[in-house]
Amino acid sequence: MRVEDAATARGNEEYRRVLTDFLYQLADDDLVLGHRDSEWLGMAPELEEDVAFSSIAQDEVGHATFYYDLVEALGEGRADDMAFGRSAGERKNALLVERENGDWAETIARHYLYDVWETVRLEALKDSGYVPLAQGAAKIIREERYHGLHMETWFRRLGRAGGEAKERLERGVQALWPELGDLFTFGSDEKLLVVHEILPVDPAVLYRRWEERVRPVMEAATLAWPGTPGRPEKSGREGSHTQALEQLLDAMGEVYRMDPAATW
Repeated sequence: MRVEDAATARGNEEYRRVLTDFLYQLADDDLVLGHRDSEWLGMAPELEEDVAFSSIAQDEVGHATFYYDLVEALGEGRADDMAFGRSAGERKNALLVERENGDWAETIARHYLYDVWETVRLEALKDSGYVPLAQGAAKIIREERYHGLHMETWFRRLGRAGGEAKERLERGVQALWPELGDLFTFGSDEKLLVVHEILPVDPAVLYRRWEERVRPVMEAATLAWPGTPGRPEKSGREGSHTQALEQLLDAMGEVYRMDPAATW
């Protein structure tokens, strides 16, 4: 099913609802992770990484803005209100991106695992039946491939270094793994996403592609494969989140709450 624009999408209520929920997932993932990235400003272990993480944070927030703009076109209100005015229970991001950064090794592990998934997801979305999303995915994936390569280089570096660096990386992966399964879900309308060809690839296929890319890198980093990630009790896609997200949203929306109607 090919849908050329937002006006056409609004004409089919089921399609509009399913698409809107999915766009919130994409936007919330990138906005929350971008904010977590920004917390490394002035804290990264190398000056070059300080600059790199700031740039990556800016990219992630920019991608989120694109997705929120698509939601706005579907009649959901202002993009700024979506980004800063929604409560934790209204958010659709995966649990993985909202957790606190932890140390450098855990941050690298989280970002690498997420970036591979985002790249796999974007590769599929280039063929989405919703044309504005497909066009945006084709542009965003160029930056995401850079992010993924950067994080993969660090992941390999920490693992091969041995000693404390490898130990910290292993602990990071072990800490992240229980929440990882939530990343691969698409909410209650997962089947309809595929039926309407908004997501043109079955989620199980996307997961296999993710694993095929991550396993060899973990082996190269001399890390054992922890097994297929299970689904955690909470589901970020369904609006069930941790206190870490509530604290992040409180900080992220501080200026917005001064005057939600203001134009800055």
